[in-house]
Amino acid sequence: MDHAGMHLGAGTGFGPPVGFGEPAIEAHGLGKRYRRGWALRDVSFQLPVGRVCGLVGPNGAGKSTLMGLATNMIRPSTGALRVFGAAPGSTEAVLRTAFLTQEKPLFRRFTVAETLRLGHELNPLWDQEVAEGIVHAGQVPMKAKIGTLSGGQRTRVAFALAFGKRPDLLILDEPMSDLDPLVRRELMATLKAEAAEHGTTVLVSSHMLAELEYICDYLLVVANGGLRLAGEVNELRGAHALLDVPGGGAFPAVAPHTVIEAHRGEGRPGVLVRLGAPITFGGPAEPPTLEELLLAYLRAPDAPALIAPSARVGDIHDVLTRDRQKAVTA
Repeated sequence: MDHAGMHLGAGTGFGPPVGFGEPAIEAHGLGKRYRRGWALRDVSFQLPVGRVCGLVGPNGAGKSTLMGLATNMIRPSTGALRVFGAAPGSTEAVLRTAFLTQEKPLFRRFTVAETLRLGHELNPLWDQEVAEGIVHAGQVPMKAKIGTLSGGQRTRVAFALAFGKRPDLLILDEPMSDLDPLVRRELMATLKAEAAEHGTTVLVSSHMLAELEYICDYLLVVANGGLRLAGEVNELRGAHALLDVPGGGAFPAVAPHTVIEAHRGEGRPGVLVRLGAPITFGGPAEPPTLEELLLAYLRAPDAPALIAPSARVGDIHDVLTRDRQKAVTA
């Protein structure tokens, strides 16, 4: 930990916006309204290619809605979303995307070998070697029927189907919530290694914050139907500081910085601030861990949103112009 007089710069390591090629996902003013109200409203961001992105938020925050919009399982009420510049549900987007839900629907009467054969028949870019490698790593019998497998084994087969498709974008909705910690860590290591080797963009929804820190280098946080945080993990952490304030008494004045959360009595006591200018604090200060940052924003859903430069999008007219250009050249 750094000590008294630590100087925390306002620049915080933010880099320039990503501008090379189409982002994996790009949303402009995206919204979805159900009878009960808005699940998502006015959400704009881009997810650059090649990132492993954690999608975090409380239950009902809009995470599943966002993934459903990206995979064309539901249609938006407002705004637009593109997958590698293509409309969700288009042939290009479908071929380049794999979606694994928490339920992991598989044919229970099929054997593992028959399941992988089905994947081969349905996907033109199927990689049998990769799919079998994921299955064999868990010692799952190829002749066993899906209905006889344990939860961990079924999840491994589902992962094999997803990676065997050789997608450019892999979307995972709470894929490992029913697994024990050892199997979860093993599959996360597989996910991280496969994504790194093949440059796969991954969007993974999870409530397991500590484990997200192990695999994710990018972050999207939603709460109350809106986007609260978006950007690289390091740049978001670097944009904040945890001021360690021991003992009683009032918390120190931190203007012109934005206080996200002030607390005592659990974990490290202190004030989490978003840096607005250089600050010299007469006490211990350091960047928050990813878990501390996420918990603070989840406990303070009304805190001002922070969309890092790498996650910001241009004007919606840019998307419409690109769509017209693609239609002309098609």
